[in-house]
Amino acid sequence: MIFDMGALPPQDRYKIMTATIVPRPIAWITTLSRNGVVNAAPFSFFNMMGNDPPTVAIGIMPKAGLLKDTAANILETGEFVVNLVAEADASAMNLTCIDAPPEVDELALAELEGAASRFVAPPRIRTARVAFECQALTSLVTGPLQTIVIGRVLCAHVEDRFVLDAERCHIDTVALELVARMHGGGAYLRSSDLFHLERPS
Repeated sequence: MIFDMGALPPQDRYKIMTATIVPRPIAWITTLSRNGVVNAAPFSFFNMMGNDPPTVAIGIMPKAGLLKDTAANILETGEFVVNLVAEADASAMNLTCIDAPPEVDELALAELEGAASRFVAPPRIRTARVAFECQALTSLVTGPLQTIVIGRVLCAHVEDRFVLDAERCHIDTVALELVARMHGGGAYLRSSDLFHLERPS
């Protein structure tokens, strides 16, 4: 079957794309408003885009016809932290999905503790096993307030117990127990079911 995306309403396009572009890693983004309010929210329209410079991209959809707090804060300050989500943090992450007003600190709401970042003002989430401090390189408005943010990773925090060999930058990926987003309806995926293929030469 062919779905003509131009002829479909936005919600149906969303259903088709989110049901087939899976699994999607989750960027649990922390930002800081100009007024000093911490915002935390998860986004599954996210991935690594390159390593020289180290680059990530996040797609942020609007909320009720307005920029989401995350997008507004990044566009104002140019700084954000991408925290990756382990299964142990899944419930807290889900709580930060709430449509809260801009003055609400979602970390406090979810009873999470922030940790000071080294290069940017927004805090990391202390329980996140991996966090990337980022500076916005550019942003692109692709639709009515639908925004893609490209960020440069300034530094990566990886909890010591998951670093197998610091000199060789080897990380115990499976032990991180990161979760990914699947289709709609609150479906998530564990990262423990693996198979390997040798890359041909």
